[in-house]
Amino acid sequence: MAGFQWPWEYTFPPFFTLQPHEETRQQQLKVWSDLFLKYLKHTNQFTLGVNDQNLPLFCNESIKRRLSPELILLILEKLQGSGHAAPLDKRRQEWQVYWYTLEEYGNMVYDWIQETGQTNSVCTLYEIASGESTTQLDFHGVDESVLLKALRVLEEKGKCELIEMDGSHGVKFF
Repeated sequence: MAGFQWPWEYTFPPFFTLQPHEETRQQQLKVWSDLFLKYLKHTNQFTLGVNDQNLPLFCNESIKRRLSPELILLILEKLQGSGHAAPLDKRRQEWQVYWYTLEEYGNMVYDWIQETGQTNSVCTLYEIASGESTTQLDFHGVDESVLLKALRVLEEKGKCELIEMDGSHGVKFF
């Protein structure tokens, strides 16, 4: 994939097979977890299917290796444990992956709101995720469903209130 820097491990065939030694396996899962986040951020993706077997992330054709669905699931579960993913279905086949945790997204948005003097005002999710004033910020381009979850975290802390209007959402910050 043009522009994406694969780590050296991606060309190492054993990297694609779950390692039996505990310490090696934990390091392998950490490297894969980091790679998932970097790759998805680079490709601007927020969802993954365990069976998306042709995705370059899961398959290195140059060395004829691919991740098994079981190993993909283990990596996604590790990401879930760190707050970077959540299953979208009961069978755990479709996942939403967050480049940052929901709390981190919420804090970034709240910091921006405070820095720009927008407390006690209402913003749309579109303004926050795709507005011209956020283009240089890490949360710009975030999937609106991910943003909504992050804002719910802020709402639980009393920092904002979500408002639903005709099927779309707005948010008032305190």
